[in-house]
Amino acid sequence: MSLIREKMPACWQAKWIDPELPHEKTERQPASVLRKVFSLEKTENAVLYITCHGLYEARLNGRRVGDFVLAPGVGDYNKRLTVQAYDVSELLRQGENEITVTLGDGWYRGNNGIDGINCLYGEDLALLCQLELDGKPVLCSDESWQASQEGPTRLNDLEKGEEYDARRERITAWHGVTVRQFGYTNLAPTESVPILEQERFPGTLLTTPNGETVLDFGQNLAGYTELRLTAKAGQKITLWHGETLDENGNFTQKNFDPGDRNKNGGIPQRLDYICKDGENVWKPRFSIFGFRYAKVETDIDLTDAAFTAVAVYSQMPQTGFFSCGNADVNQLFRNSLWSMRSNFCDIPTDCPTRERAGWTGDAGAFTPTAVYLMDCYPVLRKWLGECRLAQGTDGLVQNIAPKNDAGGMISNMLQGSAGWGDACVLVPWALYQAYGRREILEENYDMMCRWLGYCEKRAGKTRPHNLLNPYHKYLVDQGFHFGEWCQPDVDNTDAMKKTMMFGAPEVATAYYFRSASLLSRIAGILGRPEDEKRFREIAENARLAYRRCCLKNGQIKSDRQCEYVRPIAFGLLDGDEVQAAADALNELVVKNGYHLNTGFLSTPDLCRVLAENGHANTAYMLLLQTDCPGWLYAVKKGATTIWETWDGVRKDGSVHDSLNHYSYGAISGWLFSGVCGIRLEAGKLTIRPCPDPALGYADAAWRSPVGTIRSAWEYREGKLLFDFALPVPATIELPNGKRYETTGEVHDEILL
Repeated sequence: MSLIREKMPACWQAKWIDPELPHEKTERQPASVLRKVFSLEKTENAVLYITCHGLYEARLNGRRVGDFVLAPGVGDYNKRLTVQAYDVSELLRQGENEITVTLGDGWYRGNNGIDGINCLYGEDLALLCQLELDGKPVLCSDESWQASQEGPTRLNDLEKGEEYDARRERITAWHGVTVRQFGYTNLAPTESVPILEQERFPGTLLTTPNGETVLDFGQNLAGYTELRLTAKAGQKITLWHGETLDENGNFTQKNFDPGDRNKNGGIPQRLDYICKDGENVWKPRFSIFGFRYAKVETDIDLTDAAFTAVAVYSQMPQTGFFSCGNADVNQLFRNSLWSMRSNFCDIPTDCPTRERAGWTGDAGAFTPTAVYLMDCYPVLRKWLGECRLAQGTDGLVQNIAPKNDAGGMISNMLQGSAGWGDACVLVPWALYQAYGRREILEENYDMMCRWLGYCEKRAGKTRPHNLLNPYHKYLVDQGFHFGEWCQPDVDNTDAMKKTMMFGAPEVATAYYFRSASLLSRIAGILGRPEDEKRFREIAENARLAYRRCCLKNGQIKSDRQCEYVRPIAFGLLDGDEVQAAADALNELVVKNGYHLNTGFLSTPDLCRVLAENGHANTAYMLLLQTDCPGWLYAVKKGATTIWETWDGVRKDGSVHDSLNHYSYGAISGWLFSGVCGIRLEAGKLTIRPCPDPALGYADAAWRSPVGTIRSAWEYREGKLLFDFALPVPATIELPNGKRYETTGEVHDEILL
């Protein structure tokens, strides 16, 4: 009963049906169960097409249809609602059959996003399904179906949690449904991959200092808890899910405390289960949490109980594998993987607790790493489609796609940030480099061009103090920008205020140049020479505008590392300026005790630009920094995922902010592209390792679109040994300057 991608009915005969009776719209309803009994003479070549407003779980003759969790997934449902097609031949039988579908609130009308609002897309729940045999409808959702709200799932919310009463599993009270005229124009076939249950982690019971019973699953993840226990009917167990313990070793949810959302119940990540008599086995169907721990409240004897954390994320096989001689770096790599798994649930999101928002900036910063770690092409391709749907008529690319708030004047003003909107160019480009598929450029070309047009118009409105710049029409110092964001020792709110008052020309103009230069290359790849020339001219003028504004006689004068990383990484400097800037950057890092002070945008490039410009030792010192801010500080604090901020758990043990953000995990991309030197650019493979004795050895394998690429090195007995596995012809460049073209398995060495 597998999911069939890119398939839709030739003609819809099914009707949208609403299972709920009239009620106060502000009142949260139990999950609705719908059913229909029908007869078949044969069962071969059976396909069930199904979607809903809300979330669905369908069963045929008591057996679940497919393994898609949280179907139909997330999106801007008003513009695009995906339909799933399942081969269900094996679930049917000749004669009488029964289909049941349970509907939950989900993204459609449950708590959503930053503000935690309800009913973002509508106040109803509704089902649309059509069963076909040999392409002919034999069962359609219509007015003949029955529905009930008397089932066991009494409350459900994607973020808040579920209440389930196992004593109500046998439903006896049914009523009719209402046909709704929602139409079919926003329906689209499923092109991405399903969300699935994946790894499972058994929980260990512990007692905290304040006497609470807490489960530790050993891994921070996104998913839910499955319980198995024996109890008497009516006994209740409550589980509260959180990411960490506080400074005293007690359960806490303080780090994702949503502030004003507490007035509306906050984000309890709570499961309430009322038992039936005997053995109870249960897991939620319409919730997903970010957690490692669960606080248990119950009077049930838990001696023989079992609790399992189930990881839930999109179907993305792991493709990147890395190990080295430093256990902490190996844990850092695993943490990056787990933050990616936790936040690629149909779309890439920032965190699985507080916001669950498809921030463009996060994806733009992380995609060059994501393509190494997991086969994420379908997920990011779908998300780019959401970016296209969210794009304004003026070309503005939203900071978040799909929308997860109701908009409004303030929300609309704080859009189009440089480095965020530019993800519409950066993400397709990174996917093209890794996968070599022109379709990703073609599908998003119009969005990229319209975004650059928006930037072009914004650049034309220059603040008075920059009008003396002869290239001021290409200087971006207007509009809303987050800037570098989340720099250590910089207050984000204060930085945003300064940006709004004085502009952010260093960041915004650099990204204007970056997007224009990439778009020129993309136009060339797609055979659009006029566009290629025009975008190249925009890029060159933006480069000159940047240099006039941000450099003094070709030199950078700043105490912020990001203002050196960005121009080096983007190619905004000339000749010897690159080395001078890299040397100055190195000096800043050394003076800072080998700590970084870069933020959200430039951290992914920091080690690379140092290593490529003669400062590999400093890059390794940053990688191995165990004090805050540094990547291994979190590892030393016991982290199993990447944190939103460098000090998510402070030295005194106090916690704040999300402990499961993938963005700073972009350092794992450098483990592949820098430490082991695997670089694939649209099918062209280069191996340029950057070894260092600090790791002892490093071994990276990437199951890439061109085959499995392996690059490994080891310091042993006065030699530096190399092993490569090259599925396609590759250029190998060794640290001693040796360079050659080869393929297959290669072994080489350098005498030390």
